[in-house]
Amino acid sequence: MNRGGATHGRVSWRLILLVLLLAFVAAATWFWRDFTRFGDTPLRVSASGESVEIGKGTSFKDIVHQLRAQGLSTAAPFYWRLLAERMRVAGRLHAGEYAIAPGITPQQLLTNMAQGRVLQRDVTIVDGWTFHDVLQALNKADKLQHDTVGMDDATIMQKIGAPGQKPEGWFLPETYAYVKGDSDLDVLRRAHAAMTKTLDALWAQRDPGVPLAAPYDALILASIVEKETGRADERPQVAGVFTRRLQKNMLLQTDPTVIYGMGASYAGTIHKSDLTTDTPYNTYTRLGLPPTPIAMPGKPAIEAALHPASGTALYFVAKGNGTHIFADTLEEQNRNVACYQLKHCQ
Repeated sequence: MNRGGATHGRVSWRLILLVLLLAFVAAATWFWRDFTRFGDTPLRVSASGESVEIGKGTSFKDIVHQLRAQGLSTAAPFYWRLLAERMRVAGRLHAGEYAIAPGITPQQLLTNMAQGRVLQRDVTIVDGWTFHDVLQALNKADKLQHDTVGMDDATIMQKIGAPGQKPEGWFLPETYAYVKGDSDLDVLRRAHAAMTKTLDALWAQRDPGVPLAAPYDALILASIVEKETGRADERPQVAGVFTRRLQKNMLLQTDPTVIYGMGASYAGTIHKSDLTTDTPYNTYTRLGLPPTPIAMPGKPAIEAALHPASGTALYFVAKGNGTHIFADTLEEQNRNVACYQLKHCQ
């Protein structure tokens, strides 16, 4: 019996098995390292960043196909599937628009999709804007649904749950985040709710002596303060002047209300004839506050209207450098106007 040949055969098979096993281990090690590298390697993103939109009902296979079609990934679909299964998110990806920022990895993207961290954009309502300005900004906002196009003011207010209200002044200047699919009505609804909440809270803390009958009066006065000065240190002083004029039953005589009443006819310059042309907003011809706000006042302007600075000044005039000079008497005011407006200083 040839026992040497049998022994040699067994050694050969063992050697083959060992080689195959080592090859398998090497291949598995390489695959695992490559797979791990895939999960932690940033996607191919342009310097400015991109986004990917996942529609409702999109399959995982189609999501991966979309990523590859956009050039964000060249990895095999199997890698994406394995990563999702490993993370236990394969069946939990949410529809929406997702930011693909420079440096984002497949693992981070799948985490965002599983947690519904959709891309948010911002639109800002600026202090002192009119309602027309707000609508223009919303109409230019990227990926925001423009439902207000063609609607009149009354319809817009009815749609956001404030029927019968005039829109001017009622939207709090702030930055509002939105996601793809949101409507401009959604933003307006939130801004209106923010203003209502802010106004109610500040009204409850008002100085007891302010000559304002209701929160809406505070909103009107605050809008005038907002348009008269953008300086935080001057808002209470300006509010103080208007408060004392209201208490003394004097005309407010503030140019921004006249300009607002002129509407589209205002061409950048206000003339003496404009001051004598009566409109509901001409505070040179009509006593008291105008019928509505003339702009969107920010929270600081509302606070100033409800906490005006004490003093005796009844007049003020712009000095031409962004500040104002205040006066107690008309004679003093006329000298200030001559000096700072007409450049006839004595």
